[in-house]
Amino acid sequence: MVLLKFQFQPKPIVGALALLLTVPVYANSVELPRIDIIDAKRGAIEKQPGSVALVAKEQLELQQPLSTEDALRRVAGVNIKGEEESAVVANIGLRGLSSAETKTLILEDGVPVAPGLFVGNGRYYNPRIQHIESIEVLKGASSLRYGPSTIGGVINYQSKTPEEGVKIQGRIGSFGLREGTIEAGALSKSGDGQIGVIYTHAESDGFQDKDYVMDDLMIKGGMELNNNQWIGIKIGHYQNDANISYRGIFLDAYNAGASYNPAPDDYFLTDRTSVDINHEWEINANTLLKTVVYWSEVTRDYWRYAVDEAASKQAGRWVYTDNVTGNNRTFDRVGFDSRLNIKNQWLGTPGEAEMGVRYFIEKLDDSQIRATRQQDRTGPNARHQEDRAKSFAVFAQNRFDLSPRLSVTPGLRIESYQQERKVLTNNNASESSNNTELLPGLGLTYQLNDSAQIFASAYRAFNPAENGAALDGLTDQNLDAERSNNIELGVRGRLDRLNYEVVAFQMDFSNQVVDGNSDPNLSKQNGGATLHRGMEFLAGYDLGSGLRLDGNLTYIPTSEFEGGVNDGNRISYSPEVLANLELGYRTGALRTALALHHSGSQFASSDNRTAVGGTGANGISGIWGGKLDAYTVLDFHASYDVSKQFKVFGSVKNLTDERYIAGLRQGIYAGPERSFELGASYRF
Repeated sequence: MVLLKFQFQPKPIVGALALLLTVPVYANSVELPRIDIIDAKRGAIEKQPGSVALVAKEQLELQQPLSTEDALRRVAGVNIKGEEESAVVANIGLRGLSSAETKTLILEDGVPVAPGLFVGNGRYYNPRIQHIESIEVLKGASSLRYGPSTIGGVINYQSKTPEEGVKIQGRIGSFGLREGTIEAGALSKSGDGQIGVIYTHAESDGFQDKDYVMDDLMIKGGMELNNNQWIGIKIGHYQNDANISYRGIFLDAYNAGASYNPAPDDYFLTDRTSVDINHEWEINANTLLKTVVYWSEVTRDYWRYAVDEAASKQAGRWVYTDNVTGNNRTFDRVGFDSRLNIKNQWLGTPGEAEMGVRYFIEKLDDSQIRATRQQDRTGPNARHQEDRAKSFAVFAQNRFDLSPRLSVTPGLRIESYQQERKVLTNNNASESSNNTELLPGLGLTYQLNDSAQIFASAYRAFNPAENGAALDGLTDQNLDAERSNNIELGVRGRLDRLNYEVVAFQMDFSNQVVDGNSDPNLSKQNGGATLHRGMEFLAGYDLGSGLRLDGNLTYIPTSEFEGGVNDGNRISYSPEVLANLELGYRTGALRTALALHHSGSQFASSDNRTAVGGTGANGISGIWGGKLDAYTVLDFHASYDVSKQFKVFGSVKNLTDERYIAGLRQGIYAGPERSFELGASYRF
């Protein structure tokens, strides 16, 4: 495979746009093939034996979020551990799973985007919201069609397909935000081919002076091969130089209202290039085959300065030395995913089967560069290792429509994976391990009446032990995957102006990887089981006269360790209560929304200590923990269509200027203060 490299240069981008504009534009459009986890056009939502959430295009257009995390924050069951407003690093938890971990699968157009699902460090890339059209969130047994790491569920970001013509959009805001996006698309003369580009440049001084410069480019196109086959390609390139760190401010400084960057010289440099090639084949009226081949490379260089702890404690803030370390990692992944849907009638029972196969290889090149302030990020490589993984998975499920009201869907996923670690700075010493997981599932839906449907599911999900744990110390730790037996029961429906959903769930999570082992030759073991139980309540009501009220409440009374040193303690970053309420208004060309988000109190560490601080002897080093207070944030959004081509929009976020702690690392991450954004778009 040819590995594509991109550098952002104005001339090539302008040239590409000019080429697009020379293509004749026609009224029709081509539906480019992609893998959706929920095909709303085919009535699939009602067929899912689990909870489904969709963040629609019009919601994103009104909200104009700065990040995908900002858009997900209002989905029932989702908890976000915010570290900075553009969400360079993903911190997403579902249904009581810690938002500081990676037990929820993140996809874009059906393709995994986390840099390392098996080799580790899956949080280091988060798709940019500027090229996202809508978001699918799937929970329940249907998520076994995907994997790994589907314990919480699956989040799939659906990218935009550039429309014919040209659209320019700009936004300015608090903290020196400047953002510009251009979208251009065209159809071929015959109308069976389409190409488009979306390019965004954004920069900001950042809340607490955590500045960033970001570029995101997506080129997307495709064509109809004949009456029943389509092919599409998506090429993406993203880079972001973010002045962020693992270090936060000290407690006294936070209490005094301090707002500064605690690590002004630390930088998190991200670069990602990707290629997806999709093929869709409608074999006949009852059979559809979708296949995607994908490749991506993520480079993440993280330069952090060492601290003088004694001087830091005396100064009440981090004091840095001239020594800097570059923890620099490159992730490569290549794979394919093919899915066959067949409408069938087995033993006289109508239904629909889905079966598929997925294979990918991923590699991590991990270096640790030691340097000084004067060396400009150059120096000896103190740790150089390679992690590799191969994963092969097959799955099959069939929905049996036993009656016009009752459908049952059994399914099975088998995933086999190999992991290997090689330490180049240790004479290429290496170790490997192999595992296979059997993941059964069963779901059902029952239509009580025209306004109520019951759904239920039971399934097993897993999260692999990453290379760093499975092969710790270059020894096969003989670890099983972290497994969860999940059950879900709910009712959803629509009654006149009201739509609603109520769902109860349980995740019985075992085999979590913990430190320590009775075998002196091993350092890790399976243990530390956790139990998660809760409910989600969702409702929307059309009040009439252009007014609509939507809300959801997530209540998770149980999210705790079972056994081990933390027995009975609550999982970190797992609030008991999450709530959202939005009052929307639409009249003519004007749309507004007043949105409230509430997050209950939560612990930042598994020991459940309440005082905020570190575990070190001086209270500023080690693992930071403490109890974070509940907070409520109120946002206001508005947009106005001046004409068919011209739109203006704006937001006021954190209207009440609520001050709260969003998360802890080596210090405190404060939530963003009140901010303002104003933007406009014009389509030629």
